[in-house]
Amino acid sequence: MAQRKVYHIVPNPGQEKDWKIKEENVDEPLGLFSDKEEAIEKAKEMAKANEPSQIIIHREDGQIQTEYTYGDDPKEHKG
Repeated sequence: MAQRKVYHIVPNPGQEKDWKIKEENVDEPLGLFSDKEEAIEKAKEMAKANEPSQIIIHREDGQIQTEYTYGDDPKEHKG
């Protein structure tokens, strides 16, 4: 099974672009965006093209807001 790619949408404070997409365990951002929604849409395109993958969207305070999983998503519990 392929390793799951994890993309984080995180704030980019004090910079010209307010949001960035970072791949987990990679230093360089994959994209810089002025608008959070624009970053989310681009991350969704990237995640769908690289399944299995996951997007983790953070709030401005760094806390996790929501997550999306694409491809294999094993359930750990019934429901």
